[in-house]
Amino acid sequence: MLENPRSPRVRAVAKLSKRSARVETGLFLLEGPQAVREALRYLPEAIEELYATPTTWERYADIRDFAASVDLEVEFVTEDVLAAMADTVTPQGLIAVARQTPTAVKDIFAASPRLIAICEEVRDPGNLGTIIRAADASGADAVVLTGRTVDPYNPKVVRSTTGSLFHLPISVGGDLDDVITRAHAAGLQVVAADVKGDDLLAARAEGALARPTAWLFGNEARGLEPEALELADRALRLPIFGRAESLNLATAASVCLYESAFAQRADA
Repeated sequence: MLENPRSPRVRAVAKLSKRSARVETGLFLLEGPQAVREALRYLPEAIEELYATPTTWERYADIRDFAASVDLEVEFVTEDVLAAMADTVTPQGLIAVARQTPTAVKDIFAASPRLIAICEEVRDPGNLGTIIRAADASGADAVVLTGRTVDPYNPKVVRSTTGSLFHLPISVGGDLDDVITRAHAAGLQVVAADVKGDDLLAARAEGALARPTAWLFGNEARGLEPEALELADRALRLPIFGRAESLNLATAASVCLYESAFAQRADA
């Protein structure tokens, strides 16, 4: 059992909360039973190390079974060691170290996707994690992140995906011009979510959302730059029926993705 919170091994795990360590090692941190469970179910080969307190390990029989099925051994640690490793203030007794497994942009579009989310300069970790989760829930084929978007392996992003990080392909660091070019070549229309765009309800009525679509989402504060908007085939806005000034980016992205998912399934 690991008992020293200041040991080099514990410090190495704790450093993964920093982007520099993730870039250097190609590893990232998973915290809590939900994230560890989903990684073990859907991408067990990516897990390098697994740590748990004995009490927590006894509590989750399904996680024990998943780990045993892939011959992954757990390293037991004290509560103090787990707290030193964790990024959260109140860790949940389980931590894993996993390899980053991004998908190449070319492979995403080679798979003939019908619905994807492109994130251009999304900076808030919670927003990005929620967009990935919404893309997963709506049946999207992939999420593509351009170079100025927050690192999807940031611990806050990982937690807010609640495991969806392991359910669909995610591309990292793409150039927006290249991504849009590939989307068009794959037969997708590129639709920008923008407050100055056309009414989404009108686009729904004309059947535009049933087409294979790449939704383009921009920065939380500034939205999409004019140059990015020019790359899109059209821009759409969500109507505001109440008194709210606007919608949170992740909420708006969730609605947009689901509108396309509904339209595509109705048209199938």
